[in-house]
Amino acid sequence: MTDFEMARVAGGTVTLHDARQQRRWHVTLEPFEIGVYPLTQEQLAELLGEPAPHPRRPAADVSWLRAVRVCNAASEWEGLDPAYTFDGEEVTWHVDSDGYRLPTEAEWEFACRAGSTGAHYGPLDQVAWTAADGGSAPHDIGGKLPNLNGLFDTLGNVWEWCWDLLDPARYGDYRVFRGGGFADDAWSVRASTRRGGAPRMHHDDVGLRLARGGFDAVDAAQGWSAAADRERAMTDGPLPPGWTPRR
Repeated sequence: MTDFEMARVAGGTVTLHDARQQRRWHVTLEPFEIGVYPLTQEQLAELLGEPAPHPRRPAADVSWLRAVRVCNAASEWEGLDPAYTFDGEEVTWHVDSDGYRLPTEAEWEFACRAGSTGAHYGPLDQVAWTAADGGSAPHDIGGKLPNLNGLFDTLGNVWEWCWDLLDPARYGDYRVFRGGGFADDAWSVRASTRRGGAPRMHHDDVGLRLARGGFDAVDAAQGWSAAADRERAMTDGPLPPGWTPRR
């Protein structure tokens, strides 16, 4: 099995932004670990017994539901307690588990920024694969410069799933992905850009990056909480045109 190379990220504070709600908020994070690279096709193949036509490219075309199961498979491979349990398609994160998991949105942005405050942690053509490079598929990992946390490809190449819900009032169970992809223009390949999709959605430019870190809490950690999700999902009256219908 190809090792999961992880970087330890010290704690700190990050500011997140929700454009629809015109809201900014600060999240204070405890130290955690995150993958130096996105999960590769080779690693996914070894975990799931599938072919890897391009071993060094990021694993892509991976739905959120599959991504959390891949995290559990990685934990089981290394003898760690899985971070997630499942009731059908309902997923529970056991935040005290030190197994592999998806980063929270706050962890992802903090790790990506690596102390930078601009849209990118370096000149975009030097740190990220974007539409300007003219590629028609993800590129091999590590081909551009890393950020100051030693992480490669957090911007560009493939979007990366996070644990958090995107905007439950408007989009229901859509989950966040971050970072931009190989076919995106510079406007989308920014540390603060938020996108998302349904848990079963999969595209050829969406993959994942493993994280680790357990916390002494229940249903809340690293900028996320189940209670906040419930509050964010509350709306009064009929949904505006264009909003995702409730089930």
